[in-house]
Amino acid sequence: MRKSCILMHISSLPSVYGIGKMGKAAYNFVDFLRASGTKCWQILPLSPTSYGDSPYQSFSVNAGNPYFIDFDILEAEGLLEHHEFASFTWENDPEKVDYSLIYENCFKVLRMAFDRFKPAKVPEYKAFCTENRKWLDEYALFMALKSKFGGKAWYEWDEEISLHKTKAISDAKKELKNDINFYKFMQFQFYKQWGELKKYANDSGIEIIGDIPIYCALDSVEAWGSPRLFYFDKEHKPIAVAGCPPDDFSPTGQLWGNPLYNWAYHKKTGYEWWIDRIANASKLYDIVRIDHFRGFESYYTIPYGNEDATEGEWKKGPDYELFSMAEEKLGKLNIIAEDLGFLTPEVYVMLEKCGYPGMKVLQFGFSDGENEYLPHNFTTTNCFAYTGTHDNETLRGWVETLDKKSLKFAMKYLNVKKKKDIPMAVIRQTWGSIAMVAAAQIQDFLESGKEGRMNTPSTLGNNWQFRTHTSDFTPALAKKIKKLNKMYNR
Repeated sequence: MRKSCILMHISSLPSVYGIGKMGKAAYNFVDFLRASGTKCWQILPLSPTSYGDSPYQSFSVNAGNPYFIDFDILEAEGLLEHHEFASFTWENDPEKVDYSLIYENCFKVLRMAFDRFKPAKVPEYKAFCTENRKWLDEYALFMALKSKFGGKAWYEWDEEISLHKTKAISDAKKELKNDINFYKFMQFQFYKQWGELKKYANDSGIEIIGDIPIYCALDSVEAWGSPRLFYFDKEHKPIAVAGCPPDDFSPTGQLWGNPLYNWAYHKKTGYEWWIDRIANASKLYDIVRIDHFRGFESYYTIPYGNEDATEGEWKKGPDYELFSMAEEKLGKLNIIAEDLGFLTPEVYVMLEKCGYPGMKVLQFGFSDGENEYLPHNFTTTNCFAYTGTHDNETLRGWVETLDKKSLKFAMKYLNVKKKKDIPMAVIRQTWGSIAMVAAAQIQDFLESGKEGRMNTPSTLGNNWQFRTHTSDFTPALAKKIKKLNKMYNR
């Protein structure tokens, strides 16, 4: 069945509280999708954001972002009074998320709700804590410790606790009991609100496409609490870190800095940690996009401490074996393989064995008629076609970056006479392609310029800030998208 998809993160939903939340605006957006005949809503990772505000660098691969917990829902449950959260300043600019303000104020409000919360009267809370014990206990302790140490990374904590020594852990659990419960409370509220929103979307005929980064952040509960999962030395320091080798776009490569997996250990455990991670993501989302999928076949390693990615080597990953074992345990998986970037014949073999749909990004296509990202070169319906991803310019912004040759080719290919008509023509090409799902960022339907860009890779600051307004989601826009969906049988 042919479908269409709109890509917009929760953070970009309309809100008077500085950042999108899982309340009324989220339900209204589901109604907008239904009215437009769009069957999929794609979001970015729901995990808590750390330094740099990126959802791809998180303190935990399983936890949800407390910023998305809706205050109005907590008020309706008697856990907050309206003036308590309405009195804070949540934004300096209605067009951008101000993460420092959110960080400053959000936890103060959630702490008020926690102080009123009576766990004994909420049996679902106990059930949630029991069901998620495998990751929740350690995460709550990690965050309580992080708070105690003034937000510092775990490798800057006191040695006994940073090395996860048994006695230090036992003492911390007693000392920080209240804070630990606060972090558990926030996860309970997050998962409850997300579960209700997802159910509403599913009942409305909308599937949620989620996203998981391949790597964990160095400052994460996983790196602190389970060092054996990673390529660390005896002091729990990385031996090498992740990134990408130099190419035409980046002469010094990309140094991501994430710890690499100790794949020999994962293999020995039957990939238990990864299978648990995929199982959890499959509960959170209907379809799971895995970022940097090629890294399972082979991955680039950069010695820890290097300042760029010029020196490094490729090493063999777990390849298809991991997914074969995951499907043995969990059944057929609904996964999108983010297969962009440098792909070798071995990567293509792994992708074929997995059978997961890959990605085609039309913004990458306008070089010449042989480019694989142009719709006439798609060889299979088993793919998701995107006008652009969260790492790309908006279509309007992208048009402004095109060199003369690419611009001329694009206008000829799209059969348009004016530059301003290129964005809509790219959307039509994407929707008209043979891809099983055609997707665009909401920015492309709102005709946002370069100010609407969500993320510029390899830059820190001024990312992940894009916001929408209630007035953006008009019946006229829903009608326009519906016509597009009807015309191309989506």
